[in-house]
Amino acid sequence: MPDVSTKPMDTLKERYEDVCRRAEAAAVRSGRRAEDVLIVAVTKYASPEQIRELIEMGHADFGENRVQQLSRRVAAVDEFLERHKTMTPSKNVTLPPKVRWHMIGHLQRNKVKKALELSTLIHTVDTLRLAEEIQEGAQRREGPVDVLIQVNASFEKQKSGVAMPAASHLAEQIDSMVHLRLRGLMTMGPMTDDQEAIRGAFERCSDCFEEIRKRGIGGRALNILSMGMTNDFEIAIECGANLVRIGTAIFGDRQHLDPDPDRPDGEPDED
Repeated sequence: MPDVSTKPMDTLKERYEDVCRRAEAAAVRSGRRAEDVLIVAVTKYASPEQIRELIEMGHADFGENRVQQLSRRVAAVDEFLERHKTMTPSKNVTLPPKVRWHMIGHLQRNKVKKALELSTLIHTVDTLRLAEEIQEGAQRREGPVDVLIQVNASFEKQKSGVAMPAASHLAEQIDSMVHLRLRGLMTMGPMTDDQEAIRGAFERCSDCFEEIRKRGIGGRALNILSMGMTNDFEIAIECGANLVRIGTAIFGDRQHLDPDPDRPDGEPDED
């Protein structure tokens, strides 16, 4: 006879709901609502089955670190959604109206064209040269490409991101490009357990974001502050983040390791 007192296994649904609860609590602490914070599920180490399950729970926003993997993910999800249309609806399944993919990893200029075809938002523009490459690649699109400027708010040499003092200038340059739409800033917290150091980096990025807004750069479209991952997303929300990128806390430990040839040596993982 089974031991009914045994605690249920830690499931994807439980982890996802826990992340949602924690994000809501952090939002309330910062004077906002749960719906004011967008959770992007980072699929870098997720299995295809986990991604499908999360979509069936109604989650719509997913992030990938590299273009090659993003291409595979998008194709698999598109096929799943098409197949789902022919199935008998289930009471336990709530598919989102649309699945949106975010490019959250370092983007090489020779992969820009493919990234533009696949992603809704590019989080990692950190040089004028990359912005110009995106501008050129977007000329045949019907609308502008939504982008975030990646800022190195932790001052760590191994991290990508424009230096804090140069962020406003890069924002002005991107704002002048007709095929780009600047939506906000992105940063990664420092690699430390020191919560005050983490909070300090997020506060610096938040202050930079507000300064750019006050100057009118980007207009009303500039409304996204992407900060926080599994280990620090609650602090990020408390500091003003309205988009967090969560992988391990949703999908579990990294069991689906995949070498990342697109990431420069020393570049830290996105969750």
